Amino acid sequence: MLKLLIWQTAAIALGFLLDFIIGDPHCIPHPVVGIGKLISFFDRRLRRGNSNPKDVGRGAITVIAVVLISVIIPLAVLFGAWMLHPAVYLVVNSIMCGQLLAARQLVRESKKVERALEKGDTEGARKAVSYIVGRDTDVLDENGICRAAVETVAENSSDGVIAPLFWMFLFGAAGGFFYKAINTMDSMLGYKNEKYLYFGRAAAKTDDVVNFIPARISGLLMILTSPLCRLDMKNAWRIFRRDRLKHASPNSAQTESACAGALRVRLAGDAVYGGVVHKKEYIGDPLRDIEPEDITRAGRLMYVSSLAMLLAGLLLRAAVILIFLNV
Repeated sequence: MLKLLIWQTAAIALGFLLDFIIGDPHCIPHPVVGIGKLISFFDRRLRRGNSNPKDVGRGAITVIAVVLISVIIPLAVLFGAWMLHPAVYLVVNSIMCGQLLAARQLVRESKKVERALEKGDTEGARKAVSYIVGRDTDVLDENGICRAAVETVAENSSDGVIAPLFWMFLFGAAGGFFYKAINTMDSMLGYKNEKYLYFGRAAAKTDDVVNFIPARISGLLMILTSPLCRLDMKNAWRIFRRDRLKHASPNSAQTESACAGALRVRLAGDAVYGGVVHKKEYIGDPLRDIEPEDITRAGRLMYVSSLAMLLAGLLLRAAVILIFLNV
């Protein structure tokens, strides 16, 4: 047990490093793509139709089935790797952990938006931001594009990096797959529209639960690390306390408020989805105008706060290992 814990901890650290350096290599099949196909399979087979209350139960069955399959398969692969040799286990586990993190890819895609804005290519920026946000981007001006990119970096600091790390430190790569399965279901099914109002309800509620603690940890880490990024920690704390619940989700505004405060800008506000305007409260105060460079600043804050999460997790695991050694 102790030996496995040590190798598992090393794999998490190496996975973080792999994501930081390489990101998502296209030559390796990505597990989230497989999870997405699995979700689509159950969606086609179980969802009865639009606005059918009976789909609530079928959606719950989908959540259970997708989570079980998404966890059992990697556990089986890791068990086989461990039986072969701990070094094989380390390599396989590190790759899995790296694929469960999205820091590098998030920065890479958001930088495309920033570069287009700096060139004055508004259409190119709209196209680039459309790949990382769910809202209609054709109605966004330059400030709206910039806000959308900063918001998605802030929100995905938790969803794409810190939350997976949290679950990996609790249960290893299996914990990361558990989280990714739920988070991916929420992104695919958790819409309050006619199609998924009932079928996606279980996915959305489950995602709220598994993100509750990580989202708050993420917001606090962004506040604590903001001085390291030369950002405003005092204002980040003020806006976090005031605006962290100004979102339909109990979790999304946790990191958005911390980031908005640290950058001293205003985020959120009304957004258009499928041609329909959705009323949203503003997050943060417009102490200055948002600018393209804020996308890089948000990415830097994401990286530093994620590194803080990694170090905190490694320290806690080291403490557990020392306790085992002294027993």
